[in-house]
Parts: sequence; C-alpha cells; structure tokens
Amino acid sequence: MSGFDRVERVRGRRAEAEAEDAARQVPSPAHAAFLRRQRGRLRRIRGAQWLLLVLVLAAWEGTARMHWVDPMLTSMPSHIAMTFRMLARQGQIGYHTWVTVKETVIGFAVSMGVGGLAAVALWWSSFLSRVLEPYMVVLNALPKVALGPIFYIWLGDRNSIYGMAVAISIVVTVLMLESGFREAGRDKSRLMESLGATRWQMLRLVVVPASVPNVVATMKVNIGLTLVGVIMGEFLSSKAGLGFLILYGGQVFQMDLVMTSIALLVAVSVALYGIIVYAGGKLQRRYHFE
Repeated sequence: MSGFDRVERVRGRRAEAEAEDAARQVPSPAHAAFLRRQRGRLRRIRGAQWLLLVLVLAAWEGTARMHWVDPMLTSMPSHIAMTFRMLARQGQIGYHTWVTVKETVIGFAVSMGVGGLAAVALWWSSFLSRVLEPYMVVLNALPKVALGPIFYIWLGDRNSIYGMAVAISIVVTVLMLESGFREAGRDKSRLMESLGATRWQMLRLVVVPASVPNVVATMKVNIGLTLVGVIMGEFLSSKAGLGFLILYGGQVFQMDLVMTSIALLVAVSVALYGIIVYAGGKLQRRYHFE
C-alpha cells in the first residue's frame, strides 16, 4: 500500500468518526421537544420579570401623579428620568459613577488578594486557624459601620472609604475561601499526603484547582459587600461618588436626586455582578477540576 493510500484511509476513518460524533450530537425528537419547552419557559420567565418591572414603575408614576402618595417624599419615574438627563448634561453622572466604581474595584481587588493570602495561611497551618477562629467570628459579627470614625482618623477622608470597603468584605472572604480550601479535593489531598506530597504541592496541584467554583462564589459575594462598604464610606466622608449624591440629596430634601442616584447604584451593582458572573464562568470552564 502506497503512502498516499494510507493517508486517504486515515482521512476516511477520521471523516467517519466525525460523522458519528455529529450524529450522536443530533438530539432525539423527545429531547428537542424538551429543549423547546425549556426555552419557552425561560422566555415566559423573562417576560414576567420585565412585566413586573413595568407594572411597578407604572403604579409608582400613577400614584404619585394622582397624589395618592406625596411626590415630594417618593419622587416618580418621570422626575428621575428628567434628573438623569440634567445630571448627564452637567457631566456629573459619569464623574460620580466612575468614583464609586473605581473605589469598588480597588476595594474588591485588595480584599480578594489579602483575603486569599490569609485563607491560604489558615489552610496551611491548622494551629493558626484554631488560634484565630474566635477572633474571626467576632470580627465577622462586629458592625463595621462603628469603625468608620476610626478609619477617618487613621486613614483620612479619602482612604477611609477603602478601609470601610475592605473591612466589610475581607472577613467573609477569608472565611469562605478557607472553608472552600479545606473541603476542595479532600480525598485527593489525603491521597497525595499519603504519597509524601508537600503542602505546597497539595495546594498547587489539588486545592487551588478544585477551589475555583468556591473562589467564584466568593467573588460574587465580595463584590456586593465591597460596594456596600464603599457607599457606607462615602456616607461618612466623601466629596464625590454615588453615596455622596444620595447623602447630599437627602440633606437638601431633593428626593429626585436621591432616587436617581439609587437607580444609578442599582445599575452599577448589576453591571459589576454581571462582569463577575461572566469572568467566573470563563474561569470555571478553563480550570475545570474533577
């Protein structure tokens, strides 16, 4: 048999294998019907969600216009839209939103980085983990807003916002990551330990890859807590940011400004969470561990 014939035979076998794979991937009629029902159910859910939002906004607008509620106290969607356009023309929306987003991203990065290192240290040393456990519980239960004046005195008006953001999110980050490290790949870790693997080898080859889903879940919780901390810090000491706009609007009794700032804050929180979900999905698909 010539070399050309061998190549043609290999190509033919490869084509047959690809055809068989494609045939296996074609869903059966029952499965196709199930997929259609699932897609239809998802569309109905999305439609109901948007319908609920529209009904709430319409009821809010209608009750305020008919003065069933005082629009001075509740504002209304049309006033929020007008305030949004006014702030956009003045260039304030981009500026204040950017300040809050920047503070949140920095606080998130610091809390995840420091919290991750602390969680590794606690996983590495069970003695250290047992010693610090009661203190971590107390810090987690402590109302962090009480630390605001301390951060303001120690860090100043600007850095105290980062201090508040990290303080609110870092303890939960450490607890979640440490728990995930201890549970991830437990059987494989014991097997590696019985074979004489070092702690560094177990961490690098088993614990970290197996903890990717837990890290993603921690990121989802952390981004929300960090944003809460940033807004609390801006309430205490800030000259810019969405928290500053909310506080200022409340002080001068401009509920339109308050509601507009809250709407922007909702949009920011949804966008940041969506980015984390997207990045987490990419991370889990790339570092899938079984």
